Amino acid sequence: MDSQHIQAGLAGPIASIRTPFTADGAIDYASLRQMVEFDIAAGAGAVLITWGDSLFAVLSDREIAELTQAVVETAAGRVVVVACTGRWATPQSVEFAAYCREIGADILQVFLPQWYPGCLDRQSTVEHHLAIGQHLPVMANSAELQRNGAAEGLAIARELIERAAPVLAMKADVTGGYDCAMTSLVTDHWTMFAGGQKAFHLELWPYGCQGYLSTFVTFLPDVTRAYWRAISANDTPAAVRIIETIDRPFFDAILAMPGGFDAAMHGVTELSGLTGRWRRAPFTSLDDEAMEHLRSVLDHLTSAVGALYDAVDKR
Repeated sequence: MDSQHIQAGLAGPIASIRTPFTADGAIDYASLRQMVEFDIAAGAGAVLITWGDSLFAVLSDREIAELTQAVVETAAGRVVVVACTGRWATPQSVEFAAYCREIGADILQVFLPQWYPGCLDRQSTVEHHLAIGQHLPVMANSAELQRNGAAEGLAIARELIERAAPVLAMKADVTGGYDCAMTSLVTDHWTMFAGGQKAFHLELWPYGCQGYLSTFVTFLPDVTRAYWRAISANDTPAAVRIIETIDRPFFDAILAMPGGFDAAMHGVTELSGLTGRWRRAPFTSLDDEAMEHLRSVLDHLTSAVGALYDAVDKR
């Protein structure tokens, strides 16, 4: 895709790829393809492979490459495909960028190999992005840039803009003043979208944040569509109502589950008929008791969505 189509695909609801596994820990490619098809049908403008949700921490480099190719092939040019580097040195990241270009990925999110403050400075971080961008358009990540502090993160973004780096987008991953300032800085140059919950997107929306990473587009897209209609109409009260009655209670419930958010979301996709609940060891998966509790959470969520729509119909 050209840059205009890539940026347009990121200026709305985006689906994050959560790598599905079989019970014995193998990547479940049939379920992966089913997930991508669901996300596209649900209205996601892009599918995002990322170091966190896609569970790079328990994948080999070869599996990361194979996962990326499977997502690209399934999407088949219908939506933007965001690939992602591992926490690799520049030569391996550049090699992966060339590979992603060859298989047809559209843009590459850059994660950094920094394990301790000071491993990377401003110049090395900028040069790392520039080298990768010689092969494929780049998506920066606000949390990665601020490893040496908020002021340094903003300075790196400013230099990337000044040097006309091939950056098309940024994922905002840090709540609060830093990402508000970052959004104001980059919004005239890059498409900015928010990770996390809808409240984070709403916080950044006045500063120019276009898209957001939607949890619900991956299993209950009616919520995604309702929120996006509210945002597109600048109906802040409606957006807040969705956050307070649906989004926040759902996240409060699943964040408290054994294994946290990711284990719960793998359970959600099993209950939705898309994948199994399984995660690769040593990551834990939900047991049957936890799955029954999750089922009750989803039943309550469905009731809340129905009540919300009833209230809208009566207005």
